[in-house]
Amino acid sequence: MVLINLARAGDQTSAASGAREAGLSLLKAGLALFAVPVMTIGQAAPFSIASGEQTAGPMGELEGDALSLWHNEQFTAALDASDTRIIYLCGSWLEEDIFIVALQGAERGYEIRLLSDLIEARSNDDRALAFDRLASHGVLAGTVRQMLLEWAAFCDDARLKQSVLRLLS
Repeated sequence: MVLINLARAGDQTSAASGAREAGLSLLKAGLALFAVPVMTIGQAAPFSIASGEQTAGPMGELEGDALSLWHNEQFTAALDASDTRIIYLCGSWLEEDIFIVALQGAERGYEIRLLSDLIEARSNDDRALAFDRLASHGVLAGTVRQMLLEWAAFCDDARLKQSVLRLLS
């Protein structure tokens, strides 16, 4: 999971802001259930770990900017050391940082998935166009709920499946 400039926010209504906060809480709980490694780049304050709070998966903060993520040795070394095939992205800005990171990841042979409910576009007029262009390169979009249900369905652990179902209810 890669969180890109998650704290960067556009002009949001209180309803949109509330939905985003709920999505972030759901993401955080789900990542802890599945012990998914998380890398943040840029402004990630809403996802930072509170003092004393435990996370199940490793968290790493990357130096630099999203446009040079694939040249970041810490990031590429972490991918090389794991058996990662699928990378999930969320944050800001869809038609800029996330677009480039996703295209470059797909070009390198990774399956790239976007958490559309946690992705901000600088321009909402460009949102559909960016998703369409990314889809033409095999980059799929979904929601946090869909991702967690997919993970639970492929998991052979009844207790974990029940935990996900309770989390989503």
